[in-house]
Amino acid sequence: MLQTAASQASGTGRGDDPLLVLHSVGKTFSTGVTALSGVNLAIGEGDFVSLLGPSGCGKSTALRLIAGLATPTAGHIAWQGAGFSGRSNVGFVFQEPTLMPWSSVFDNVWLPLRLRGVSREKAAPAVRQMLDRVHLSGFERAVPRELSGGMKMRVSIARALVTKPSLLLMDEPFAALDEITRFKLNADLLELWEQERFTTIFVTHSVFESVFLSTRIVVMAARPGRVFDEIAVDAPFPRDEAFRTSPEYAALCRRVSGVLAAAMEGVAHDGR
Repeated sequence: MLQTAASQASGTGRGDDPLLVLHSVGKTFSTGVTALSGVNLAIGEGDFVSLLGPSGCGKSTALRLIAGLATPTAGHIAWQGAGFSGRSNVGFVFQEPTLMPWSSVFDNVWLPLRLRGVSREKAAPAVRQMLDRVHLSGFERAVPRELSGGMKMRVSIARALVTKPSLLLMDEPFAALDEITRFKLNADLLELWEQERFTTIFVTHSVFESVFLSTRIVVMAARPGRVFDEIAVDAPFPRDEAFRTSPEYAALCRRVSGVLAAAMEGVAHDGR
């Protein structure tokens, strides 16, 4: 159920139809710190790809480069998806919900449509539909201080998806949540992904989360940040609590943990 694909920069989880490709991408900051070096990675349309690795391996930097929030200092990123309209078609969910504290849940989700010139009235059906999809119907008038941490993150996800992006970038969105809430949001996110099949790149430190969510896991090594290995997770969807407690899931987690340990030690491995 787990296959390694080291050094296959063109490999994707859904055939040979990549949405974007990173070609020898590097990022060195003005301080002289090299965050990424020689990153070759293809993201297939409809993939759910997790970037897994220790702090300092460049996972978040890679996400920011893809989003256009920073510029590579080496290599380039090529967008190849059919009909893809550029970075305006990308949603981003940060580690913190980054909601406007003075605005209602409705207005927070409306924001990206508002910035595109869509009126509140015209946006209302899409906003209400997305709030329903993230299980927040009835909370349209609430403000962030009235919400739990998990609910705030649901608002952030709804805001990122209300524009129907082709690519969703998620930077450790559930890291600060308790385990029960995190498991629930993992399951709800997968349900949304199965229904819409938006391409997702998900940054995480958690082996368990990456195995549960992903079609592919990209294990990164630090100093400088680079792709150490790519792993295809072939467990079928939908995935639920039965999968999370299955021997298959436990075996997959052990294997990914072994690859991650090798990446952190900087040693070669055979992927078994």
